[in-house]
Amino acid sequence: MKNIIILTLLVLVISACGQQKIEATPTPSSPGTLTIMTHDSFAASEGVIQAFENQYNVKVQILTSGDAGTALNKAILAKGNPLADVFYGVDNTFLSRALDEDLFETYKPPILDSIPDQFKLDPQNRALPIDYGDVCLNYDKTYFTEHNLPPPQSLSDLEKPEYRSMLVVENPAASSPGLAFLLATIGRFGENHYLDYWQKLVDNDVLVVNSWEQAYYTEFSHYGGSRPIVVSYGSSPPFEVIFAETPIDEPSTAVITEDQSCFRQVEFAGILKGTKNRDLAEKWIDFMLSTTFQEDIPLQMFVFPVNPTAKLDERFTKFMSVPAETAYVSPEDIAAKRETWIKSWTETVLR
Repeated sequence: MKNIIILTLLVLVISACGQQKIEATPTPSSPGTLTIMTHDSFAASEGVIQAFENQYNVKVQILTSGDAGTALNKAILAKGNPLADVFYGVDNTFLSRALDEDLFETYKPPILDSIPDQFKLDPQNRALPIDYGDVCLNYDKTYFTEHNLPPPQSLSDLEKPEYRSMLVVENPAASSPGLAFLLATIGRFGENHYLDYWQKLVDNDVLVVNSWEQAYYTEFSHYGGSRPIVVSYGSSPPFEVIFAETPIDEPSTAVITEDQSCFRQVEFAGILKGTKNRDLAEKWIDFMLSTTFQEDIPLQMFVFPVNPTAKLDERFTKFMSVPAETAYVSPEDIAAKRETWIKSWTETVLR
């Protein structure tokens, strides 16, 4: 009986050790997960993301978290216990806030030296430039043709009575293109006069909404709304051609690029502090700057790649609008005065 008990205990011990060994040693072939936190406008071809997944045996999870400003707020609230491994989509209008909050780890991708210096706004390489685009006023060409009215050509034109109740903009407190357009007016009219300009827009019945999606797809007359002028991007017209349900030869929307009416946005990605996937996060940053990802960006998110070796689709280059001169506000001024400008704008426009 004693021998039976000893033998039984020995079997249980061996069994328990065997189970412990299986639990402690994950199967090498099973993929891990890399989580990318981003804004709702993020898009990439399935095959492009799959190429990364296959190369590194990992599952990429895209965590969309609202507009760029909202997504950044969520990342800040989760600081120290991040919701993701990488954050993509903070732009130069909110960059200083992300850096002041110390969200990102330092990393210098091998290709970074090949990226033009104009896009590298963080000397410590915590935020890495991925793409850029010009936030501009877009207008519905059909509307102006049907109403026998010349479209506006500058920011100042929008003060005129013939353009009353035609403009929809995004709230700069909630939307990155909205903030970019606010900065365009500051760069164009100056810090001492931009609120005078906005008061004239208010008097001319400007409509303010919280997101680009609402402004473009709900309020813009091209999609059934009542407003024929909208804050969007210089790259929006190619979108209208490429994704038209019925093939068209040219876009039915156009862009106002004169008179420093646009503001250039640069979008960044950073490795979130506290990630448990540092090595894979670095590889994802490298991948986002590779030609594979960079050449996919224009037709997915309609912004420009920062990698100068990336080639643009012919349909994209044919119809895009690039301003000769954009409005400029220094990164230092944006960092120091952004919240004050937004507060003053809110008091003037939404009071």
